[in-house]
Amino acid sequence: MVSRAAIDDFLAQEALAVVGVSTSGRKFGNSAFEVLKKSGRRVFIVNPKAKEIGGEPSYPSLQELPEKVGGVVVVVPPAQTEGLVRQVKAAGIERVWMQPGAESELAIGFCQENGISVISHECVMMHAEPVRGFHRFHRGVRKVLGRMPR
Repeated sequence: MVSRAAIDDFLAQEALAVVGVSTSGRKFGNSAFEVLKKSGRRVFIVNPKAKEIGGEPSYPSLQELPEKVGGVVVVVPPAQTEGLVRQVKAAGIERVWMQPGAESELAIGFCQENGISVISHECVMMHAEPVRGFHRFHRGVRKVLGRMPR
């Protein structure tokens, strides 16, 4: 299980990137982007197929962001995550949050071997305050069952 300290450290970052924001506006990456942005952070979209998504600029890679970010939220299929963690290392980013469904043991292992703090099997939307709606309910259930990171 991921530690509460690792989650708190990730969420303390003032600038984050989200990989997996869709041009359709209907994917989980879009929701994660909006939640993080509403929490007051500077959040950047990384999508090599778009220059803009929902009125926000999109960058083709982590290396082309306008500033260094403290962490990356990954919301892409596991095979893409495996390549993306190499970009994370090349960009000197120290934290990765792999949303459920984006994780792979290979990508997690790469992060651990390269000193990159990795969060997996946790939903960023259950931890980034303010937590609302279904995510708030789900977090409450997990607390009652003793399944929240400590």
